[in-house]
Amino acid sequence: MPPGAIAVMLMLCVSWGFNQLAVKLALPDVPPMLQAMIRSAGALPVMLIVGHLRGVKFFERDGTLVPGIIAGLMFGCEFVLIFTGLVFTSASRASVFLYTAPFFVALGSHQFLGERLSTVQWSGLALSFAGVALAIGVPQPNVDAKVLLGDLMVVGGGALWAATTLVAKGTQLRKAAPEKALGYQVAISIPILGFAAWIAGERIEHVPSALSISLLAYQAVWVVGCTFVIWFAMVKTYSASKLSAFTFVTPLFGVVAAYFVMHDTLTAVFGVAALLVIAGLYLVNKPDPKVTPDPNVPA
Repeated sequence: MPPGAIAVMLMLCVSWGFNQLAVKLALPDVPPMLQAMIRSAGALPVMLIVGHLRGVKFFERDGTLVPGIIAGLMFGCEFVLIFTGLVFTSASRASVFLYTAPFFVALGSHQFLGERLSTVQWSGLALSFAGVALAIGVPQPNVDAKVLLGDLMVVGGGALWAATTLVAKGTQLRKAAPEKALGYQVAISIPILGFAAWIAGERIEHVPSALSISLLAYQAVWVVGCTFVIWFAMVKTYSASKLSAFTFVTPLFGVVAAYFVMHDTLTAVFGVAALLVIAGLYLVNKPDPKVTPDPNVPA
């Protein structure tokens, strides 16, 4: 990959790694479901504007409506789990558990899309599973039942993220423009998250601080409205396997940011577990050397 593409990927990984921290920092002013709903509502106009400027036909009949609705339902439920989980667990733990999603993508691709995994990739799945089991299963002084509940919710969110990816890869959504594919998900998530906020009785009790408003804008405009679109555009231009290999550093950035900004406690057990998960994700995303590169795909 050229240096410019590598720089863009590292920028995306840093942005995604900081995202869980942004959610956690805004929670004192904006409850989780309302925060997620505001994020989706703010991101949708950004996608529509960017898509309009790029000539995307959002309302053209192209067979993407049904899979788009399914992906949107999963997307909405995914963030119900992630944002609620962040109420109970730390940003550093959430960063690791959320990025078990490639673990589920690899399993789902093998099961539903007929993609074969190499021995190295199976080893990576086993390593990631061992890391998650270690982080959740071994008693730690700073982990109680509520933290474990939050961890499991975030893992569930990661599984739904993977399921959404599989729907996008295995249906007509793969042929849609990035803005349209993401537009389905973001638009449908708004009423789901709003309903979840209503059920939970959430309300904003006071005017959010300037920091919280800035963090909401960061999530809506930058993370969802821009970086997700950039990612899909990169996947269409460069080898998906090579791009995916970069994402293993995302939870590392998240853990480091949470440690320095929020002073999250990092035990030796969790440190080992995080390294196992990250190493496993790297192996899962490592291209198979036996596969001949496609000459039509840029390196």
